[in-house]
Amino acid sequence: MIEDIQSYPHYLFRPHSAMEETLSHSSSFGQVVIGPPGSGKTTYCQAMATLLTELGRKVALINLDPANDTVPYESSVSVTELVQMEEVMASQALGPNAALLYCMEALASNTDWLLDKLKSLAGHYLIFDFPGQAELYTHHTMVRDLLRTLDSANIKLCSVHLVDAHYANEAGKYLSALLVTLTSMLQLESPAVNLLSKVDLVDKYEALQMPLEFYTEVLDLNYLLDQLHDSPFTKRYRKLNKAMAELVTDYALVSFIPVSAQNRSTLINVMKAVDKANGYIYGNKEERNIQRLLSCAVGAEFDHERIGKVRDLYQGGGHSDASEEDEEEQRLLNAYATQNPNVK
Repeated sequence: MIEDIQSYPHYLFRPHSAMEETLSHSSSFGQVVIGPPGSGKTTYCQAMATLLTELGRKVALINLDPANDTVPYESSVSVTELVQMEEVMASQALGPNAALLYCMEALASNTDWLLDKLKSLAGHYLIFDFPGQAELYTHHTMVRDLLRTLDSANIKLCSVHLVDAHYANEAGKYLSALLVTLTSMLQLESPAVNLLSKVDLVDKYEALQMPLEFYTEVLDLNYLLDQLHDSPFTKRYRKLNKAMAELVTDYALVSFIPVSAQNRSTLINVMKAVDKANGYIYGNKEERNIQRLLSCAVGAEFDHERIGKVRDLYQGGGHSDASEEDEEEQRLLNAYATQNPNVK
């Protein structure tokens, strides 16, 4: 961490060196985990790292949340080594949100520091745990610029956006979550996988008005409008509600994968989607491409396998044979671990 807090304004504008060139000889892969506060980002990072480690991948967790210096996992790199939000608040007389933006600007202006840290993690699969402030991904450009810098250093990333499943219990919250998700996808300009997190708790709040597929596949939002028009508060904004719903529908970019950090099968679904998005399945060498593509095909699934099983587990839509699921899960794990689609 930089000792002299008063020097922050000076190093914010420090010029970059050519550190990207030292990493560009080989590709690294990973995911950038974003989402609003309380969506389960840190829990997801820890669960996904555990899964990938079991698959034989070398995983490095990178904490880029300057407000979170007590993460429950062992981070290989932490932005708190560079700047700490509490010190910024004290020295610059800033509130929490402004101090966070200040810290992220400091990080964006010191990418050489980050690239130097990542240089020692060559060969690792990288999981970046980002802050929860939505404006970092919807309005400001610092995160987008940071991702561009990492991409130029041949670090192939996919943004993983988490939305708490309880937003699906209320039409207005769900529509707002769709807008934030869409805006983040467009603003970050990176491959994206969106997750409906904590799906194991979806019915703990209130029973969903529509099947789970409606919320994960973002189907006909006219049904949402009917719910909004039934509310005495939101029905006053009929035209605005319709315009927002049409915006999401017209772009046709947003969909969600249901996930629970406590359920390995859902994490495997996410892993497969992320591996396709960031290019991990293609590898670095031609001879590995076929194996990775085939192992990905082994994990090909129908909608019922991706959504139906989750619905059956958490929404009382039926029951499943636990032993069969465990056997199939282990087969997939072995196939991915060895990149061999013929593993039994």
